[in-house]
Amino acid sequence: MELILKDIQKSFENKVVLKGASFTFEKGKIYGLLGRNGAGKTTLFNCISGELSKDSGEVILENGLGNEGELDYSNIGFVFADPVLPEFLTGYEFVKFYIDINKDKIIDIKTVEEYLNIIKISKADSHRLIKTYSHGMKNKLQMLCFLISRPPVILLDEPLSSFDVIVALEIKNLLKEIKSEHIIIFSTHILQLAMDLCDE
Repeated sequence: MELILKDIQKSFENKVVLKGASFTFEKGKIYGLLGRNGAGKTTLFNCISGELSKDSGEVILENGLGNEGELDYSNIGFVFADPVLPEFLTGYEFVKFYIDINKDKIIDIKTVEEYLNIIKISKADSHRLIKTYSHGMKNKLQMLCFLISRPPVILLDEPLSSFDVIVALEIKNLLKEIKSEHIIIFSTHILQLAMDLCDE
């Protein structure tokens, strides 16, 4: 399986942010997009995921069987730098809701408690409203979504910046464990993090 970007162009008013961005990403690797803040990493992710419309270019998913087509956005898991979650729900309610709406796609469904244990959210915290969570806890909930539904393509936009050292290490290990079945693209402005985690 490959994710192929062909000549992606994106401008905002008169400012060109992406010009002829072309890459090929293969399943089984963690790729790092390394660059300073404002370099266009998030814009590229938004164009891949459909959050932003491209000015031109193609985003293609080749499934390894000789078939390719424009990427279906349901095949993407996107962990935003600023978490986007329903803050009126508790962590438990959100995970249960996410499982319910994706149950036809989930292989080997676990209980809500088992999923929350993966990201080390306690029983007490799971019954608090998401709006009371720290940025790091919200980010862990976002990450849990792709650990549950396992989309082919996973985009991680500066995901570890809000985690303490122990949680960041746990997430790194999880990504390494699941990478064989996914295309994982990771953006960061931290060189050491890219060197520690990414294959390319």
